[in-house]
Amino acid sequence: MATAASSAKLTTYQGKRDFARTPEPSGSPLGAQEQSAPRFVVQLHRARRTHYDVRFEIGGVLVSWAVPKGPTLDPAVKRAAVHVEDHPIEYLDFEGVIPSGQYGGGDVIVWDAGTWEPHGTDDPAAAVAAGELHADMHGHKLRGRLILVRRGSDRSGKEQWLLLHKRDEYSISGWEPGDYPRSVLSGRTNDEVKADPRRLWRSDLPPAQASVATGGPAATADLVASGPAADELDALDNLGTVGTWEVFGRRLRLTNLDKVLFPPADGRPSVTKREFIRYTARMAPVVVPYLAGRALNMHRFPGGAGTRGFWHRSCPTMLLSGSPAGRTPTPIPARPGLTSWSTRPPRWCGRPISAPWSGTPGPLGPTGPSCPPTP
Repeated sequence: MATAASSAKLTTYQGKRDFARTPEPSGSPLGAQEQSAPRFVVQLHRARRTHYDVRFEIGGVLVSWAVPKGPTLDPAVKRAAVHVEDHPIEYLDFEGVIPSGQYGGGDVIVWDAGTWEPHGTDDPAAAVAAGELHADMHGHKLRGRLILVRRGSDRSGKEQWLLLHKRDEYSISGWEPGDYPRSVLSGRTNDEVKADPRRLWRSDLPPAQASVATGGPAATADLVASGPAADELDALDNLGTVGTWEVFGRRLRLTNLDKVLFPPADGRPSVTKREFIRYTARMAPVVVPYLAGRALNMHRFPGGAGTRGFWHRSCPTMLLSGSPAGRTPTPIPARPGLTSWSTRPPRWCGRPISAPWSGTPGPLGPTGPSCPPTP
């Protein structure tokens, strides 16, 4: 289980990342877990330079090395390895795309995973500190004993290590990691994950709920399961007419919460702004998969359903800079975040009543649809 000590080990990792923009795990505290053997993961990471991240579960975190040419079963080969910052345990099954411009931006697959046992020590953290770790690997691809030996530091202070495989029953001469490019988690290659990342990591959710599908029925099921918590809905119900609502790890400023947006009709009671926002928050997990990455066109009625409304269109900058030839989108001022990458936009749209919401038929991008033309 994570402790204050293991959380402190992630300070360097967390300081390099903006978790509002990257789907990587933030290292939230974990509850107690039963685990018979420590785990490991090797991720093939195509960032500025392609490398393999070799990570061992030690002391509540993943102690990590970047290995440019990857681990091998060939006992005659020694690989250079750089000791990097510890990563959170949640990173064990992270597979997806880190946004460009973020630290480590690029695509990641789970190249290998399994359990491991320290050899010759009962204190692997002390072995790493002393500069030599022997690990018996029980993975899909990696088997037998890996040995990591520190050989010094470079001019920037980064620890330089050597990674090798002991000559044992699992060693294979000429074995190269590049001959086995597929993920043990999904069976896909880096190219396939980059083209269609199936999951993202919601750093604003608890670790048990944070791995979220990005499309299709699985996305709907996952997102519904990670909708607003009961205490978050209670907090909304207990706000005054003005206040800040914290939901999904974010803060939303709300006003006029007791304003009637839908008057009574056909025997149904009136609906206040508070009730409408509550509804949008609860349905957002279902709506998001169908609006993600699309321009959002809303018919808005800030004075309520019985008043005159207006159309509000969002045209993201990513579209303005790469729209198809001959189709020039009309830039219309809008608050950031109307494109529904998360559950925030439907909640924002619920503040001044907005219905219907219309997304473009396809995702936005260099060849995607432009914003709907202004009538």
